[in-house]
Amino acid sequence: MATHPRIYRDPNIVFGKPAIKGTRISVEFILDLLAAEATEAEILGNYPHITHEDILACVAYARDLVAEQKALPSAAE
Repeated sequence: MATHPRIYRDPNIVFGKPAIKGTRISVEFILDLLAAEATEAEILGNYPHITHEDILACVAYARDLVAEQKALPSAAE
C-alpha cells in the first residue's frame, strides 16, 4: 500500500484505526461524514484543526485500500 504522510496508525489511538496525523480523527469518521453528505466546508468548520489536504488524504487512503482488493470470481461465472 502506498504511504500517506498525513495518515498514521497507532494501536493506542482510536483503537489502531488509521487516523489523521496529529489528531484522534479516524479516516473512517471522515468517510462517514462524506458519505452522509457533509460538505468539506461543514467538516472543516466543525473540525478546524484539520485541513482540506487531510480530507483528501483520507479519500486517497480509502481509494488505495479498495485498489488493493483482489477480485474473486463469483460462483455464477
